[in-house]
Amino acid sequence: MKAGTGARVPVGGALLAGVLAATLAGCSSADGTADTRYARDYSGHEPLHVVGYPSAGSLGVTQQLVWRIADDSADRLAALATGDGGKDHARRTATNWIKAFGKGAGGKVTADFYDEGSERQTVVLYFHGTGQTKEFDVRLDGDAGENGWHVLMDEPSMKEAAAKPAWAPATPGGSGSTRNG
Repeated sequence: MKAGTGARVPVGGALLAGVLAATLAGCSSADGTADTRYARDYSGHEPLHVVGYPSAGSLGVTQQLVWRIADDSADRLAALATGDGGKDHARRTATNWIKAFGKGAGGKVTADFYDEGSERQTVVLYFHGTGQTKEFDVRLDGDAGENGWHVLMDEPSMKEAAAKPAWAPATPGGSGSTRNG
């Protein structure tokens, strides 16, 4: 090659490089996509310990619930609510849960999933740092579950929201993750 001349790239090579760059750009997640948000949430929080038999949906919404409580994000927590409780109740419940369990949600948390979870499931959270427990129900929402998994959030009073479940065992998995028998 003579001085002052650049390396020649065959036309096919330039085309291939352009297609490769476009493909890689197209495969990368844009900031704000669900996958990117999930990865950011997952890496920014203590791992959720799991006992029992969650479905992928009941586990996913429970994990998001713990993250939203830990992040002090009442709007994002209320967005996880089922459609039948009303937005005002969901918002007040979210605020109460954050006040009651925010400190514990930032540390080690175990979720105990009770009974079968194909359409709905009872979950008990154990906040290890504070010794608190919280029971709630998750279920498919909308007609035939078309809106995905959501949390029943109808505890607008702090007393109700912070109440310890009377039936739950003292430790996760203590009843074999079943309320029946």
